[in-house]
Amino acid sequence: MAHDALLNDLRAAVGAAHVLTAGDTDLTPWEQDWRRRHRGRALAVVRPASTAEVAAVVRLCGQHGVAIVPQGGNTGLVLGGVPDGSGTQVVLSTTRLQRIRALDAANLTLTVEAGCILQTAQQAAAEAGLWLPLSLAAEGSCTIGGNLATNAGGTQVLRFGNARDLCLGLEVVTADGRVWDGLGGLRKDNTGYDLRHLFIGSEGTLGIITAAVLKLVPQPAAQLTAWAAVPSLDAAVALLGLAQRRLGPGLTGFEAMNRLALQLVQRHFPQLSVPLADAAPYAVLLELSDDEGEAHARARLEALLGDALQNGCAADAVVAANLAQARTLWHIRESIPLAQAEEGLNVKHDISVPVSRIPAFCAQAEAALAQTVPGARLVNFGHLGDGNLHFNVQCPDGADAAAFLRAHEARINALVYDHVQRHGGSISAEHGIGGLKAALLPRYKDPVALALMRSIKQALDPHGRFNPGRLLA
Repeated sequence: MAHDALLNDLRAAVGAAHVLTAGDTDLTPWEQDWRRRHRGRALAVVRPASTAEVAAVVRLCGQHGVAIVPQGGNTGLVLGGVPDGSGTQVVLSTTRLQRIRALDAANLTLTVEAGCILQTAQQAAAEAGLWLPLSLAAEGSCTIGGNLATNAGGTQVLRFGNARDLCLGLEVVTADGRVWDGLGGLRKDNTGYDLRHLFIGSEGTLGIITAAVLKLVPQPAAQLTAWAAVPSLDAAVALLGLAQRRLGPGLTGFEAMNRLALQLVQRHFPQLSVPLADAAPYAVLLELSDDEGEAHARARLEALLGDALQNGCAADAVVAANLAQARTLWHIRESIPLAQAEEGLNVKHDISVPVSRIPAFCAQAEAALAQTVPGARLVNFGHLGDGNLHFNVQCPDGADAAAFLRAHEARINALVYDHVQRHGGSISAEHGIGGLKAALLPRYKDPVALALMRSIKQALDPHGRFNPGRLLA
């Protein structure tokens, strides 16, 4: 066969057991995306165990003219880490790059390999009495390399920023198979272009991240979680402002969820008891991280909620009595995407607009949606504190979801993204562009920015072998 020589070379480089082909293994876990909306076909799945092996795989694929699709935990939502249908691409899985290389408590850094599961990195920090404040619903299966390649967000961006803001250094294999060692872990290094930021968020199109230095912070003395029922998104934004003034940097989470999002959780996960379920159209989940202790934190949070109830920002509120209750509240929030999946296929949007514009955007986009696609159900939830919403659309109750998507998905996307642009927002806040939005990007991205991005791609990957068709169509 045409690629037999390459496959033999790859087996010699990483071991025969770690070059998987459809002839001897079911490749579904690597070829199918998390939402099960796309199934590609790979020439092979290759699983290197070291940076040197990654570099060898890249050089071999380059010699044979074969494209590479880097893949971490395959938890992405925009078709950025699965192969196309050609059967000619190699999926390079980083899941064997699992080592925690170093923890420097004095420097507050953790150096890990790209295939390290996020939860494993969190636990390593916690065992040292430190905190890695990157938290995602998929943290039990997503990998650090994937988090950085997509510049993942999560629930604590409000205080600590995206994955980009928590990374102090990278190790990257370039398109010609060289290794850039940028693992210094310095907070100040003013020696030219910041290559680290170039590779973060590039979705595997410029280089393959093999290791990273992550920023840690001291663990707070106490963390408390509260749940508030709010009468509107305007009230939620007012509550956010009040919380920021009263709690300052202690406010580490601020999530909003509409009533339908929580109803779907109740329908598909009845074991989860949603608090204040019918009290208001929206619910807000707040997290306070306090440096003094639980009593101090509880007094601050209860005072905030008392003021919110008095001035109408909240209709009702509860504070978790213990860690188990707090985890349950967060589990409810994190179960919304799973509940949507149980409900059926849906149109996902990961958008951001300035916080001040969120109520107007949602009101206008929801009204346009109701007029354009009568009966469509809006599942609106997300990280209100940093302006990021998952403005998702479910088909009418009882309708054929697949038929609904075929008939309306493109129209719904255009409607939502046009409103996002009108309000000065972005069509991708934390999930990336991948293959799902690559064709849409030119419509919503500044043309000069796109031209610069293409120039960078040409300079770093002139043969277009890293993740072709992703990000830049």
